[in-house]
Amino acid sequence: MMGPETPLRIAGPADIGPVTRLIAGFRDFLADDSPTNAEIEATVGVLLRDRSTEFLLVGDPEAGFVQTRFRLSVWTGNEDAWLEDLFVDESARGKGYGRTLVEAAVERARSRGCDRIQLDVNQANEPAVKLYESCGFRPVHNPEKWGSSPDFFYTREIQRQQEPALRAAVELA
Repeated sequence: MMGPETPLRIAGPADIGPVTRLIAGFRDFLADDSPTNAEIEATVGVLLRDRSTEFLLVGDPEAGFVQTRFRLSVWTGNEDAWLEDLFVDESARGKGYGRTLVEAAVERARSRGCDRIQLDVNQANEPAVKLYESCGFRPVHNPEKWGSSPDFFYTREIQRQQEPALRAAVELA
């Protein structure tokens, strides 16, 4: 189980190496051969300087990441958050890093005034589906709109009051 000593931080431009390594690990986990490491590194370099994108890293050395994207929603009039990617290296699974990253992403979204955070996940990825549901995400699947897509769409409404236990963990300067 994780404790307050678990390193959790916002990635900056100097973290291009660890973020690239972890995204390449995610690509390999998905049994894909693209993008290349060089393509990942180039894109990560741009995203690390983008105000609407945030990477959180967990572990020392870094063993997992979550990428969150922020955008203004015409439907709410506020920013929404999109949990783009979450990955924990296989050697570090079972330590609570995934849950820590999800909850930290929710807290970061809350701190930016977001009303909700959304994601999609492949229905065959049962551990991820269970994690997201246990973290308060609820499926929003419309078969008439999306057919029999193997991806589930999840939303978690964000209350404006921060949970005190997580506040300190996500106040990552």
